Amino acid sequence: MDTKDIYKGTTTIGLKCKGGVVLVSDSRASMGSFIASKEARKIYQISEHVAGTVAGSVGDAEKFMELLNVEASFYRLQNGKELSTKGITRLGTHILHGNRYYPYLVQILICGYNTENNKGEVYSIDPIGGVTEEDAASTGSGSLTAYGILESEYSSEKTIDENLRLGVKSITIAMERDSGTGNHIKAAVITTDGYKEIPKDEVKKIYDEVKRK
Repeated sequence: MDTKDIYKGTTTIGLKCKGGVVLVSDSRASMGSFIASKEARKIYQISEHVAGTVAGSVGDAEKFMELLNVEASFYRLQNGKELSTKGITRLGTHILHGNRYYPYLVQILICGYNTENNKGEVYSIDPIGGVTEEDAASTGSGSLTAYGILESEYSSEKTIDENLRLGVKSITIAMERDSGTGNHIKAAVITTDGYKEIPKDEVKKIYDEVKRK
């Protein structure tokens, strides 16, 4: 099968903030020049304080996130506590590296809130299991455009609200410059209170404000 025939997700962002982390994505999945889906899911909750974003093959991404979710749930049942963000990341790298000869066609961000030191964490994982810890990370075809905004405006000392706005702004500009990025913007935050998806109308309000400037 030609890789152009695989549904692909496109642009996602993970940002450390004062008090947590922000995850933002678009919702388009493309197949070559064809828009295969306008409502592709790219942000997945893995546990109470950990979530991930995906870019790449939709099928591979769904299967990979399902594996992480099952393993995180099993760990919680066995040990009576959550698997840490770093632990889930390590598990993800083992899965991807173990399949390096038949790789998952994905780029992954694992984002979480460490309740022991009260800090956000963002890890970027490549398709064969290489991992780096970042303050701000973006994946997918629109990531170069997104990084252009993040490089000049991002700070880990900004609040959740400030970096949520920046994430929406970065995806908005990526949508204007990258044909594989588009349709709707979706967002979530992770704080000491856990994972929370931002309501559509809230994201739309931020989007409209960004577009006016």
